[in-house]
Amino acid sequence: MSYDTNNIFAKILRGEIPCHKVYENADAIVFMDVMPQSPGHALILPKSASRNLLDADPAVLAKIITLVQKVAVAAKSAYDADGVSIAQFNETAGGQTVFHLHFHVIPRYEGKPLNTHARNMEDNAVLAANAEKLKAALAA
Repeated sequence: MSYDTNNIFAKILRGEIPCHKVYENADAIVFMDVMPQSPGHALILPKSASRNLLDADPAVLAKIITLVQKVAVAAKSAYDADGVSIAQFNETAGGQTVFHLHFHVIPRYEGKPLNTHARNMEDNAVLAANAEKLKAALAA
């Protein structure tokens, strides 16, 4: 299948839709998931167009995975989490709902289940506060 330039993440990358940005460089952007499974749930996207991991340029993947690690370390610290889940889905059968390569970084807590994915929109003020918390941890 081909890459759809009108997917929601492509629109965010073009600035057509706002996001709670945490970090950005020439290659990638990090922002808060608007339907988080846990406080601090962030998304990491390459700026280059690829549908998912299956068609991504290996050079892009090499840059993205190091950023995923940095965000995971920062999220664990910022949210005093017991652990961190990293999720990445490919194609509909694999659970992908937005067809632009992205990684989820989700802080986790012992004995606390995750919220259901893509169910409830979080309040913008909460997302903004969570973005600032993660930004501070990344800068530390």
